[in-house]
Amino acid sequence: MIKKKTPEGQIKSAVIQYLQFTGFYVVNMWQGQFSFKGIADIYALKNGRSIWLEIKTTKNKQSPDQIDFERNIKLHGSEYYVVRSVDDIISITGNRSLFTTGG
Repeated sequence: MIKKKTPEGQIKSAVIQYLQFTGFYVVNMWQGQFSFKGIADIYALKNGRSIWLEIKTTKNKQSPDQIDFERNIKLHGSEYYVVRSVDDIISITGNRSLFTTGG
């Protein structure tokens, strides 16, 4: 039986594909019993730019552990975003021209 992706899983897959297409090195952070509590879903790196991404649907919000992780990442000078769509990541990375026609 093939497991159907959750809405967050669908967003995550699309965001990973977009990031890889635009040249980011992408690490899909697996969550589990021994994972760092609150760790973001995706880590992306390109030309020294370090981005942590938490994937959420429009209805979901961060857990307290995720909020704490975000605070720590930002305190250490990295970027952290809650991403709810591919449009969000396009806006964050500034590569909109790759996916639009006309100007």
